[in-house]
Amino acid sequence: MRYRVTHTTTYRYQQPVGLSYNEVRMQPRPCPNQQLLSSQLKITPLPCDYRTRTDFFGNQVAWFSIREPHREFVVTASSEVQIFPQPVQLDFSHGMSWELVKEALWNDRSEPLLEARQFALDSPFIAADAELAAYAQTSFTPGKALIEAIHDLMQRIHRDFTFDPEFTNLATPLTTVLEHRRGVCQDFAHLAIGCIRSQGLAARYVSGYIETLPPPGKKKLVGADASHAWFSVYLPDLGWMDFDPTNNQLPGDRHIIVAWGRDYSDVTPLKGVIFGGQNHELKVAVEVENLGA
Repeated sequence: MRYRVTHTTTYRYQQPVGLSYNEVRMQPRPCPNQQLLSSQLKITPLPCDYRTRTDFFGNQVAWFSIREPHREFVVTASSEVQIFPQPVQLDFSHGMSWELVKEALWNDRSEPLLEARQFALDSPFIAADAELAAYAQTSFTPGKALIEAIHDLMQRIHRDFTFDPEFTNLATPLTTVLEHRRGVCQDFAHLAIGCIRSQGLAARYVSGYIETLPPPGKKKLVGADASHAWFSVYLPDLGWMDFDPTNNQLPGDRHIIVAWGRDYSDVTPLKGVIFGGQNHELKVAVEVENLGA
């Protein structure tokens, strides 16, 4: 499938901003099942400095500064991508047990496992603890195949937690999400990763977009989509496999990957530093348009 993704972020300030430095991670990254066909970034006001780089995790980053006073700041990323179907593993009971994968992760010194090991450590938004380990324990029973345990964990999070965009923000700790069983896709991805890391296994955070479908008989509203988040788990000999607990599914040709890292802090779509403009209004609009096969 081909998609056109338009992601617009608008800041309006009550007082002028005199100077800002920003980083953007909104360009879909090349993947085995994803080809970036085109991408452009429109910034208003025009930046005086602009450069691109690839970060530690291989994500595409645009860095720029704006040095003229402004009360409105708009960043629009427009991309076209081709998504190829991935083969789906349906028999989750086969494969290495999670205990054997854990042993290999911490003892095997091959390059893929050494690279995956960094995703088993605590990160700024995710610290494995006893509460997460207790919730995970139901899925990680002795001898269970890792892929079966992860699939069970994904299903439990989808069943046990309520999607509530008003309940959490970036500062909400995972313990609060776990206690109240509410949150958004970002929280559910963080929660799953924390549970997996609490078992000594590797999991990474994936940010991107998902094509949403309107209710039957209704037209899709322009800009009604949103950024999405899910997680990946490392499987020896198979590589990284994605799981989407918000939708209780294995991501396929409706998921578009932008970036991955240890948690949200590594893949924030837009972040920066401003001088002035203490009070602001933020508006984000995302549109994922299906262009057909």
